[in-house]
Amino acid sequence: MSAPALVPSTNPTTRSRTASPALVLIAILTTQLMIVLDATIVNVALPDIQRALGFTPTGLSWVLNAYTLAFGGLLLLGARAGDLLGRRRMLLVGVGLFVLASFVGGFAQSPGQLLTARTVQGIGAALAAPSGLALLIGRFPEGRERARALGYFSAVSVGGAAVGLIAGGILTEYVSWRWVLFVNVPIGIALIFVARMALTETPRHPGRFDIAGAATATVGMTSLVYGFVRAATEGWSDTEAVTAFVTATVLLAAFIAIELRVSAPITPLRLFADRTRASALAGRVLLVAAMFGMFFYLTQILQDVYGYTPLVTGLAFLPLTVMLFVMSRISAGLMERVGMRTLMVGGLTISTVGILLLTRLTVDSSYVAVLVPLLLFGTGNGLAFVPLTAAGLVGVEPRDAGAASGLVNVAQQVGGSVGLAVLVTVGAAGARHAHPTGSTPAEVAQHAFVAGADRAFLVSALLLAATVVLLAVATPSLRQERVRRLARAIDEELEAELELAEAVTVD
Repeated sequence: MSAPALVPSTNPTTRSRTASPALVLIAILTTQLMIVLDATIVNVALPDIQRALGFTPTGLSWVLNAYTLAFGGLLLLGARAGDLLGRRRMLLVGVGLFVLASFVGGFAQSPGQLLTARTVQGIGAALAAPSGLALLIGRFPEGRERARALGYFSAVSVGGAAVGLIAGGILTEYVSWRWVLFVNVPIGIALIFVARMALTETPRHPGRFDIAGAATATVGMTSLVYGFVRAATEGWSDTEAVTAFVTATVLLAAFIAIELRVSAPITPLRLFADRTRASALAGRVLLVAAMFGMFFYLTQILQDVYGYTPLVTGLAFLPLTVMLFVMSRISAGLMERVGMRTLMVGGLTISTVGILLLTRLTVDSSYVAVLVPLLLFGTGNGLAFVPLTAAGLVGVEPRDAGAASGLVNVAQQVGGSVGLAVLVTVGAAGARHAHPTGSTPAEVAQHAFVAGADRAFLVSALLLAATVVLLAVATPSLRQERVRRLARAIDEELEAELELAEAVTVD
């Protein structure tokens, strides 16, 4: 049942409050960094978390999935809440909830307590993230200014994931795995003060909440991920796994039916009518799926197989982080000159080669065998992520800004959670069917794990290759983009002339 309609706000701060663009950008980027960073900062801490709280090897993936599923499943509802209640307000509420859950989760004494805290973190992120991106779009006009802001935003979105690995290594090594959660508390409190000063409230629009759509989407995605994780340990014929897949199918089909029927859907399906936007969202799902799988397996290989400390493991990803930031900045400047499709296809082709090289890892590989793929992956993703974000928001009307920005984040979180679940299943199957060697049970286990990880890396590369093909076929070429810009310019000129003619006529 939908909530009653809301009355538009008459808050005078909606129009009167202003702040410098730099301060606005700092508040929005810090929000995005904290949210994205938390999806990966626990990666390096996973072995310590497993030993401290007693997670099973496949159950360990839920430390990541509990966050990304709540985040991805409720993002669209969070976007709708920003439209109806005010985006600044929802950003502040979301950050506050995120900080509280981080504080409680740092004291977790059991898997259930940690997963509950991670779920609440995801809910807070779902309220804050879409409002942050929508506020950015509203504050920076379309063109070079917005492209530059989106360049910073995309650099934070991609680079934040890699920064999380480094920060997680430092905190786990020198303090405790619990500080990968506690660290959000001071950052979040400072962010709340800055956001209250810098951000201007948006008008509250009348409308209803699509609770049924949010519930079917969230529970459906959770069932889908549970089915994959269950199948990884019990097999595809397991009753619970089959039941989870059937439940997911029914609920996700119900979600589509609800969105077609309700007057105020959390996912306006008209947003998928634009071919460029639809292909960019699908490409984002596949890209992030491959990226999360790579982080999950590579952090464990570095620590459990190669014997790296958490700090050294985090620093091992530093080349990836550097290339992501550098190439994201370069990509933002190139986008208008060479076009979105060229950057996306070229960048993701480089990323595909990088992950393919990871399939050659063995228990005796040196760091060079990891370094080269990381450099390629950082270069490719840095080139592709800015135009991929821009393509996901191209031509969005102001009324759909919240929903569109929510979909960009949904694609990222759904790709991460479902992709990780699929790759955990692939990796577990690869380990079971491997023929490992070794003189001790520990060596046999290491060989089996690397064999399973290699299989997961191969599937990750296939996901990226599919993304390259999708974007090459579905995204308009540079010439088409120029034609569209010219057509828009002509339309705008005609509208201006008509308005002038009407004004002259009235006079």
